Amino acid sequence: MTNSGFTFTISSIPFDEDYRPADGTRITTNFANLARGDRRRDNLRNTLVMMDRRFNALMHWDNPAGDRYALALEIVSAGLRIGEGDAAAAFPLIEILRTIVTDRSSGERRDGMVGNNFSSYVRDYDFSIVLADHLKTGSDGPPEDFGDLHGNLFKRFLESDAYRGRFAKPPVICLSVSSREVYHRTANAHPILGVEYRHDRYSPTDRYFAKMGMRVRYFMPPHGVAPLAFYHVGDLVSDYTNLELASTISTMETFQKIYRPEIYNANSVAAARYQPSLTCQDYSLTRIVYDREERSRLAVAQGRYAEEHVIKPHGAALRRWSEAAGR
Repeated sequence: MTNSGFTFTISSIPFDEDYRPADGTRITTNFANLARGDRRRDNLRNTLVMMDRRFNALMHWDNPAGDRYALALEIVSAGLRIGEGDAAAAFPLIEILRTIVTDRSSGERRDGMVGNNFSSYVRDYDFSIVLADHLKTGSDGPPEDFGDLHGNLFKRFLESDAYRGRFAKPPVICLSVSSREVYHRTANAHPILGVEYRHDRYSPTDRYFAKMGMRVRYFMPPHGVAPLAFYHVGDLVSDYTNLELASTISTMETFQKIYRPEIYNANSVAAARYQPSLTCQDYSLTRIVYDREERSRLAVAQGRYAEEHVIKPHGAALRRWSEAAGR
């Protein structure tokens, strides 16, 4: 326990067809949203099959039947423990995903990527409460210190004994590209990540992740139809194996086909000059049920929850404690 009274905890549960969201899970999280309603079991099974097939398509060498590998996922929950002693409360700060790959030909299990999806109550507070209120004043952009607390908390988490005791490498977060930006194809290509795209300026999301110590690169994987945004701490290409990169692509491209079919399940491939569009009508739907409007509404409620339980009672102390990570 630190003298500050703040420390991190980590827990994990499998993400499989029997998964049910825990009480502390952000209900807008990609995987939690799929696990509700009458179609929950079908949703989960179909999603996992899509991930498996995509992984085997990327890891295709010595894999003639396209079924050599099985991909398993764990939901990793990071709690921020506030106070000392066994009764100290742990606020559900962050959720990410860990992938595990089984080679069916040898029986060997290997770690895939940690990170992938990224969910944060404090990020909901920043975007749904702080930024929304700030823009009502007529300002064009976010306040100057926007994302500082969240970024420093994230850096603290990566430096913590809790994280380093479980994971050997920093996380890679894989997100959709922004429909407000224009991306340009380059000549650079990677066997797993695919063709690299770039754009001329940082998006608000890029700037927010930069405060977390993460840079971004954009790649359209082989047989994909749009680039993905890969947020990383070190060297995306050199620090991670092909297996790790394939595990995050197969996981997050599957989620994006469900949540952003206009972009990632489009019937045409991204052009050399590409601007994603959520109004595109030339796309295919998966058989997986998802309520995108509900997810947007719930983000505000979860931002209020973070404000009430963390920011108002502990915000000043958290800022003092977390700033050490930003120096």
